[in-house]
Amino acid sequence: MGSSAKYVSKPVDEAGFVQWTQSENRVWAELVDTQMECIQGRACDEYIRGLELLALSRDETAQIADVNKVLLNETGWQVAPVPALIDFDRFFKLLSEKKFPAATFLRTREDMKYLQEPDYFHEIFGHCAMLTNKDFAEFTHAYGKIGSKATKEERVYLARLYWFTVEFGLVKHEDEFRIFGGGILSSPGETRYVFENEERLIKPFDPVDIMRTPYRIDIMQPAYFLIDSIHALLDLAHQDIMSMVQEAKSLGLHTPLYPKKNKETEESYV
Repeated sequence: MGSSAKYVSKPVDEAGFVQWTQSENRVWAELVDTQMECIQGRACDEYIRGLELLALSRDETAQIADVNKVLLNETGWQVAPVPALIDFDRFFKLLSEKKFPAATFLRTREDMKYLQEPDYFHEIFGHCAMLTNKDFAEFTHAYGKIGSKATKEERVYLARLYWFTVEFGLVKHEDEFRIFGGGILSSPGETRYVFENEERLIKPFDPVDIMRTPYRIDIMQPAYFLIDSIHALLDLAHQDIMSMVQEAKSLGLHTPLYPKKNKETEESYV
């Protein structure tokens, strides 16, 4: 994966701190305030509990060192600073080591509503709260170990599994659903869309079906998958995921539910 042309990760000192500017702190505060209001009654209980544990500041941009103290205590995970987008090899290797990659750049005010690259707010606010949950954390760890041994072709199928769970996953909540995917939880637009747009599809969770479902990173998702519980991710981690990859390959891809582009981006990986 190439790095972002517009954004460059900021240096992290040995203690795990970034020198965020006052302008960046204001952007962070606005993003947190906006999204905290947006996810009320929409985020899953496990995520809300994780946010409480992280106790992210609304006045200053969260520091990796502070997040890591909580993650290490809860599940043994750590945030690993990276330069913008990274390739599959490094991505899976980090996850296999219980290290979650996070680019240390924050979107500018011009990109508050939408940013294609995963920035620091997306990684910290969107993902790290779920990494305090032992079932979710173990699934992510197992996923990293499987991906680190997979072929290039197999990783494309695994990427779809990650996309529709860790990034855009939904979980049952009584007779409704809640969000656990960081791609939704860090996006006010996507959070509202999944609850309010009647044209979007919500499909039952099926790993093989997911692996056969193409996606694009630059649009609201036309379909989401609903899992019974976060604990079900742990059950999935103990199953033969690579056999599911082979089954998905043999069955072939579903017809995309989105319009074509001149240059396809559905396998671009966040």
